[in-house]
Amino acid sequence: MRSIWKGAISFGLVTIPVKLYSATEQRDVAFHQVHREDGGRIKYKRVCTVDGEEVSYSDIAKGYELPSGEMVILTDEDFADLPLSSSRRIDVLQFVERDEVDPIYFAKSYYLEPDAQGAKPYVLLRDALEESGQVAIVKVALRQRESLATLRVRGGVFVLETMLWPDEVRAADFPFLEEDVEVRKQELTMATSLIESMEGEFDPGEYKDAYREALQQVIDAKVEGREVTRPAEEEAAEPAADLLSALRASVEAAKKGRGERKPAGGKGSSAKSGGKKEPAKKEPAKGRSRSRKSA
Repeated sequence: MRSIWKGAISFGLVTIPVKLYSATEQRDVAFHQVHREDGGRIKYKRVCTVDGEEVSYSDIAKGYELPSGEMVILTDEDFADLPLSSSRRIDVLQFVERDEVDPIYFAKSYYLEPDAQGAKPYVLLRDALEESGQVAIVKVALRQRESLATLRVRGGVFVLETMLWPDEVRAADFPFLEEDVEVRKQELTMATSLIESMEGEFDPGEYKDAYREALQQVIDAKVEGREVTRPAEEEAAEPAADLLSALRASVEAAKKGRGERKPAGGKGSSAKSGGKKEPAKKEPAKGRSRSRKSA
C-alpha cells in the first residue's frame, strides 16, 4: 500500500506521527467508453460554454452558482486562506462508547501506521483504547475537507473512519411513519421466530459478488471466443396467501437451510452458553410507526 497522507495524532500533549492509507478498495469491473465500430477510446474536451473555446487545466477555477444564475469564482488563494488549523493533525476531542456512534455517519475507512519514532506512543494509545472498549472522536482535514472521525482499533492497527456532519444525514420522513399500522401478536411472534432461526456469527467470507463474477465470465468468454450462455433463472416461489403464512414458510425454509449447511464450531445460537439471551428492552424511537398488537 502507498500512504496518501502524513500527519500526527494529537492526544493531549502527546504527538504521534502517522501515515494514512486507504483501508478499502472497490473491486468493480472497470470499463472505458469506446467507439462501437473500431474500439477507439472516447475523449472529452473541456469547452467553455460562453466562447466555445477549449480550456486548459491551468485556466480552470471553481465556481459557485448563485440562485440568480450569477457565478462566484474562487481561486487557489481563496482556499489557502480558509481556517483548516487541523490540516496535518488528527485532534482527539473525546472518548465515547462504540454504540453511541450511529453507523449512518461513517463515510470512509483508513489505516494509520506510525512513523519509526512514533511506534511506542502509538502502541501505548492503541492498547489503552482497546482496553477501554471505547472509540476516540477526532477531527481531521483530508483533501481540503474537515471531518469528524472515529479512531478505533482493528487487528492491532488504528482505523480512522471519517464521518458525515449531522446536517448531511437526511431525516427519514415518510408518510407511513404517521400511519396507525396494525401488527397482530401472532405475526410479531412468527417474525421474531424467523429472526432467531437465522441467527449466527457474521463471516464476510461466506458472501460473494455474484454479479461481478458473472460479468467477469462474460468478459473472459469474449476474450477466448467462446459462446456466452445465459444462466438459468431460479424458479420463483409461489406467493403466500397472507403475511403469517409467509413468515411461517420463511421460518421453515431458514431452519432447513441451516440444517443442510455444515455446522461451524462456535457459530449460531447453539454455541452460546447460559441459555437463551433475553433481548434488551429499548424505548421506541421518536417518529417510528405506531403499531397496535392484538390477540
